Amino acid sequence: MLFFLDASRNYLCSQNLPGEQNYALNRPGVVMIKTVFSANVYVNKMRMDMRIFYKLLDSIQRADTAGAIFSSEEKLDIVLKTMYNNPARFFKRTLENIEQTQEITATGTGFFITGDGYVATNCHLIDRENAFIRRQFILNAFKQITQANIDALESSWAAKFTDQQKTLLYDTYASVYSKLFPMTLSDLKKNIYVVYRKDTDSIKTTETKAATVIIKGAPMPGKDVAVLKIDADTNLPVLKVADDELPKVGEQIYVYGYPGPVTNNDFVSAESAIEPTLTTGIVSAIKKSVNGWPVIQMDANINHGSSGGPVCNSKGEVVGLTTFGSLENSGGLAAGLNFSIPVSILKEFSDSAGIEPAISKATDLFTSGLKYFDKHYYSKALKNFKKVKTLNPSYPTLHDYLNACKTRIDNHEDEGGPDLKYMFMGAALFLLGLLALLVTRKNKLV
Repeated sequence: MLFFLDASRNYLCSQNLPGEQNYALNRPGVVMIKTVFSANVYVNKMRMDMRIFYKLLDSIQRADTAGAIFSSEEKLDIVLKTMYNNPARFFKRTLENIEQTQEITATGTGFFITGDGYVATNCHLIDRENAFIRRQFILNAFKQITQANIDALESSWAAKFTDQQKTLLYDTYASVYSKLFPMTLSDLKKNIYVVYRKDTDSIKTTETKAATVIIKGAPMPGKDVAVLKIDADTNLPVLKVADDELPKVGEQIYVYGYPGPVTNNDFVSAESAIEPTLTTGIVSAIKKSVNGWPVIQMDANINHGSSGGPVCNSKGEVVGLTTFGSLENSGGLAAGLNFSIPVSILKEFSDSAGIEPAISKATDLFTSGLKYFDKHYYSKALKNFKKVKTLNPSYPTLHDYLNACKTRIDNHEDEGGPDLKYMFMGAALFLLGLLALLVTRKNKLV
């Protein structure tokens, strides 16, 4: 009987999960990573040399009087093109500075590997190069200041620029700010946050916590892995990390993440941003990085923002971390030609930091509850889910399952068969009866 129970348990642990069960199991432990950079951007305020500007207008007027008839739009084109060709003549530096406080947020994906708040993700999400960050800050500041300048010109000139004219002005200001009045950056700061879902009886909310970098590699072509830590209890939802063995080519995989085109979509509500996207595919090949360690090629769709997300096998175990894609000639990501870093690389870093990925007690009970729920054993599932609630009352999706179990039990939909203790009692009674029968027969024979 004990052998039968062990075999049954091993079977449950090794069975393949359909996509909806894979998502139900792993969705609670997927988190969003936010790296927030802040800095002050300084630039000299410019002024237009009105003497040169009026001189230009006079020359256009003289040409028009001489018989060359220009429309208002054509005159404006002449002004803007002349300014573009020689911006140093028209724009002068002042002693006054413009100061703008800028903030840039880079988002990505990660997942809990322990119940007390250790998170696995990609290094490149938290370790952007200073040169890249500087360019982004200056670009953001340039866009804001330039738009303000264009709006001011439209107002003072009582004109409405066409898209082509606005583009020409943008190019003019780009030349001004890159060559004449370069922008400077100061007080660059970086903060890393982990955002994850927390549920109550009636409300689905999110928790945002500051994270500490415990250990990290280096962005590709380095080992693009990082482990973060947040302050938390010991029963957060956790994804199970698979053994070091690489997945097989052709194996089904499930990829979780927060792709930017979805997260930043104007037509998708902000409160649903924390719901990860699931894409599926197969392992297309096992390749090697330029530094010689393995990477998993897959055809599941990913996008910017998916980096660091878990790649799971059909058992629901994490076999890799989504990391990089392939670029088209246009510069966009090539669909279906993406790569993940295997968990063997993650384990190198977690081992070095003395971190042992492990399922929390709450996740263990939640997993058992899901198995019973999927078999329509709602009473047994409810017992497990209630235990999860005592350990972590905010466990994502838990209250949905608690309510579903109660409703289906009330509707007499529970198909849960006898408890194991009654099976043992029945087996024991059967054995006792059989033993009594044997003894009776033996006595008759004697």
